[in-house]
Amino acid sequence: MATKKKSASKKAAKKSSTKKAAKKSTAKKSSAKKSSSARKYSPSAGKQVKTEMHEMKRGQLKSGRSGKKVTSRKQAIAIGLSEARKKGAKVPEKKS
Repeated sequence: MATKKKSASKKAAKKSSTKKAAKKSTAKKSSAKKSSSARKYSPSAGKQVKTEMHEMKRGQLKSGRSGKKVTSRKQAIAIGLSEARKKGAKVPEKKS
């Protein structure tokens, strides 16, 4: 009888040690996610993009050198972010 009790207690000890190892690995993952929750674009950058979008919809937004009307939504956003960068707003660097 004594051997059965010892083997049962050893199994219980092994189970608890594996649970602890699993908890440690999840704790590491959650700390890594916290660093990526920072804001990439400042609120002022969003306002700048919003004004550029309104200008495009009214037909008043023109591109830089050529002075042609901007009709593309993506181009209007790019112009807004560029203007925000010039003003010093928090905007990620250009992807060439």
